[in-house]
Amino acid sequence: MIDTQTPLRIIPLGGVGEIGKNMYVFEYGDDIVVVDCGLMFPDEAMYGIDLIIPDVTYLRENSDKVRAFLITHGHEDHIGGLPFILPYFPGVPVYASTLARGLLGIKIKEHKLHSNPLLPLDPGDNVEIGPFRVEPFRIGHSIPDAMGMAIHTPVGTVVTTGDFKFDHTPVDGRRSDFAILSRLGEDGVVCLLSDSTGAEKPGYTLSERTVGETFREIMEPLEGRVIVATFASNIARIQQVIDAAATFDRKVAVIGRSMEQNFRIATDLGYLTHAPGQVVAKDQIGAHERIVIATTGSQGEPMAGLARMANRDHRFVEIQAGDTVIVSASPIPGNEEYVARTIDNLFKAGANVYYHSVKHVHVSGHASQEELKLMLGLTRPKYFIPIHGEFRMLVQHGRLAVETGVAPENVYIIENGQAIEFFADGSARRGTPVTSGYVLVDGLSVGDVGEVVLRDRKALANDGMFIVVVTVDKQTGKVVARPEIVTRGFVHGNESDPLMEGAVERIMSAVESPGDRTSEVGLLKSQIKDEVSRYLYEQTRRRPLVFPVVVEV
Repeated sequence: MIDTQTPLRIIPLGGVGEIGKNMYVFEYGDDIVVVDCGLMFPDEAMYGIDLIIPDVTYLRENSDKVRAFLITHGHEDHIGGLPFILPYFPGVPVYASTLARGLLGIKIKEHKLHSNPLLPLDPGDNVEIGPFRVEPFRIGHSIPDAMGMAIHTPVGTVVTTGDFKFDHTPVDGRRSDFAILSRLGEDGVVCLLSDSTGAEKPGYTLSERTVGETFREIMEPLEGRVIVATFASNIARIQQVIDAAATFDRKVAVIGRSMEQNFRIATDLGYLTHAPGQVVAKDQIGAHERIVIATTGSQGEPMAGLARMANRDHRFVEIQAGDTVIVSASPIPGNEEYVARTIDNLFKAGANVYYHSVKHVHVSGHASQEELKLMLGLTRPKYFIPIHGEFRMLVQHGRLAVETGVAPENVYIIENGQAIEFFADGSARRGTPVTSGYVLVDGLSVGDVGEVVLRDRKALANDGMFIVVVTVDKQTGKVVARPEIVTRGFVHGNESDPLMEGAVERIMSAVESPGDRTSEVGLLKSQIKDEVSRYLYEQTRRRPLVFPVVVEV
């Protein structure tokens, strides 16, 4: 007998209305499976923050229901949150494809996580997890083993694409599985969750192979060194670097911790191939003139390989006149300034630089509009939830769905934490939202840095700090020495500076104002802070953080 009362609840905890920290909850009754668990990188206003991960308060409140984490592919925005979140769910298994397991294995080892089994889930498998039957299928992307998933539930089948594009000439020869998508569409799909990153781009996304052709075109006339910067996880791109180098009898070296690590894992698992002797160690780079160096730093990260080479701060490579640099990535929103600065520094050092706006050295790993329509046409969902994109991308993707025949009222453009409930009778509705948001990772601290701390860091960055040290008599509360002032990031003043003289006068005025309450240290600090803050704003129209220190003697 079909249960008509219990809904399937789909709840995004990350990845909707943003690019990054993808995490999608599928809940039926007393069982939950979670698809992906990613991270996001901070913007420039998040001073000192290293990473952002999803807020999993809802999952922690329902930890007894969580049965598994399912991983679509090995990119950081889909697996990077696991080391921080798995400790809350001891014993819960993680299902992932071969390459994703290889990449995850390193993370789990580094974070000393031993209680979560890492289990295989590859295209063509079928896994029963409580009331769910999970059927992964192959899809094209910029990393091997990328998968979408059909999740068969008591209320029908839900398809989530993961990150995808339809590349008919993939570098590894493994094409998207159109047969499974077509069969799923024939059998009936209740809801499709689909990647929206390219929803604003008309046409089709070019094949990854076109980048390899550009690499060959650039390398053919060159005699000097070639340096290619790309994402460490873009295994297909690294293979194309190797193949292009082999065409012109060039050696290859790999630089950058994450790239070296991924190169080793992908080679061991058979996802990267090269001729014996073609790859040389990084300390041998100087011995080879005709060499291609694959490095990290395509986003202009100050501590990554490419930026350090450009700044003459790299142990093994210093940019020289005659070097050719290929920046094989487009800037992630927010990184444009870093990338531009790095490219400028490379040109200043004498290199010839090819980047996305002057040469076809990068293609997206995400579907454009015609491919998104094809996915909708193959699966023919009754309901549609656009995911993995900023809000405007979700809206555009929703419009494409309506064009392909999805009823407008069946398109749910939602934000993180908004539950959508599906019932066995075919109906659906918005459910009660759950807690969602950002958890900030700062060094070893996870979640301890919040809005208040960020606000203080922003104030320090913008206006600096103003420290006041006042020594008072413990019995009378009278000032016994001239107040000392220390500033950082505000003004470089000395005692004779009129601004400092005025501040001292206001401090003395605040401390010596009538009333017994000044002998209370806490109240005294508050008086000093208020008076000095008011004075500094009057004089400078700036609001440094004021730190009063009262020393009793």
